[in-house]
Amino acid sequence: MRQYNAADTMSSSGKGDQGDDGEQGEEGKLGKNGPPGLAGVPGEPGLKGEIGPTGKMGPTGEKGDKGLKGFDGPVGLKGQTGATCDCGRYRKVVGQLDENVGKLRNTVRFVKNVVLGLKETEDRYYLLVKEPKKFREASMNCKLRGGMLAMPKTNNIYRLMADYISQAGLTRVYMGVQAQSKDTDGTGSYIYADSTPLREFAVWSQEEQLYSTSSPATNVSCVELLSTGTWTKVECETPLFFICEFPKSRRRGRGGTAASAS
Repeated sequence: MRQYNAADTMSSSGKGDQGDDGEQGEEGKLGKNGPPGLAGVPGEPGLKGEIGPTGKMGPTGEKGDKGLKGFDGPVGLKGQTGATCDCGRYRKVVGQLDENVGKLRNTVRFVKNVVLGLKETEDRYYLLVKEPKKFREASMNCKLRGGMLAMPKTNNIYRLMADYISQAGLTRVYMGVQAQSKDTDGTGSYIYADSTPLREFAVWSQEEQLYSTSSPATNVSCVELLSTGTWTKVECETPLFFICEFPKSRRRGRGGTAASAS
């Protein structure tokens, strides 16, 4: 005969009673962030803050347009009666000063044109230096005097220079024209002493051609002005007299640069 125990009786009678709650377990790991929520209702504006410190001064603005003319001011008080002028005496003094100034101008003109032999145009002085020098030395000599070799850029200046050397009894002098290096196409050209190109004006002799198909020869790359008024090429090592030019604007207040150096 089979015997039944308490375990068999419990398993055959169904689910037992719920047991007591266990102890709280440890906190789990932090999960991922969820999606952002909807925007909330804007809050009320805060109170106005205090005035902040003064910032740095900005850059100066552009000059504004000229304003309208203001109203005329009130008429001033009448001045006191002036003293009687002895104008006759002052007129005599002024007249004497004018006469002395005229004499001084004539003296200066005499010194420039006769003693120093200077020639001049409206804006320049020209000085014939009777010291034979090579072209490079002549150019430096003019620069030391405050000018440069004379450049006959116009017909008037050219005639003045030609007459200058003719009146001095000379036959030729250096002027501020010389050859420059070959151009990109292999041809040669001439420039003035201030490095400006020799353009339309030129008075070459019949034997010379300014725009030739070959570059100027090295030993004849300088130019001389003849007393006949024509230009010819010359060796730069040839010692010649020369003419310097000086802008009048540079001579004011300097006591005569060209004169003191001649």
